[in-house]
Amino acid sequence: MTHFKVACKIFLLMTLLTGLIYPVVVTLIAQLAMPQLASGSLIKQTDQVVGSSLIAQKPVKEGYFWPRPSAIGYDPIKPSGGSSLGPTSQKLREEVEGRKKMLGDQAPVDLLYASGSGLDPHISLDAAYFQAAKIAKQGVHSEEELRTLIDSHIEGQQLGFLGPRYVNVLLLNRALDERHERRE
Repeated sequence: MTHFKVACKIFLLMTLLTGLIYPVVVTLIAQLAMPQLASGSLIKQTDQVVGSSLIAQKPVKEGYFWPRPSAIGYDPIKPSGGSSLGPTSQKLREEVEGRKKMLGDQAPVDLLYASGSGLDPHISLDAAYFQAAKIAKQGVHSEEELRTLIDSHIEGQQLGFLGPRYVNVLLLNRALDERHERRE
């Protein structure tokens, strides 16, 4: 019976440590060290959450930048992941050809192929500049204005030179909304 009591005490102690104390301590450290990230990097508009800068959103309007295609339909509730279609997949070829027809043969690769997670909130600068020309045709903003906006939202490159440069689609579209509001 003593082994059973010891095992129960260890079980209760470990449950308390790993199920309560550890998560509370880690959450407190995260909230103190990086509160925006720890809270989901939520973007608000007049006290209403419009998205997270960490998760791509489904494109809904013309005249806005689009994220990479998503194999999971931009649904963060579903498990994230790619389509698992290989380079010899006929279905993948058909999907890419459909996107080429919609966007044109010169579309950057990240607008043709889905991201590995299905929720990537970033696009390459090539993809952003490519879309700027398309958005400018809507007549609200000039291509030069859009390129300047893109340039002001560049992220990436640790230490100023390592890694690719990219833009966050949600933040770019929020900046477009702010420009619309100022013009009205």
